[in-house]
Amino acid sequence: MIGLGTRWRFGTPPPARLPEAAAAAVASAEEELRGTAPEAESASWTLTWLEGRPVAELDVETDRGFPTVTVDPVSGEGRLSFEA
Repeated sequence: MIGLGTRWRFGTPPPARLPEAAAAAVASAEEELRGTAPEAESASWTLTWLEGRPVAELDVETDRGFPTVTVDPVSGEGRLSFEA
């Protein structure tokens, strides 16, 4: 089941309900993208919930795909991946 979420601009604080591990992964992703994909700075994140887990997707395609942050269900760590 997918739950509706919220949006926020790149570089602004994420929603308070975003788990800390995911928020840290978003901050890390933004730091990386500032140097490698400057077009990302004009984009927005979209937060949705998939089976109770947060999924944050940036609405800009980089040369590696769309940046997506998730939380690993086993380790609880935030992860950045790039979706095609």
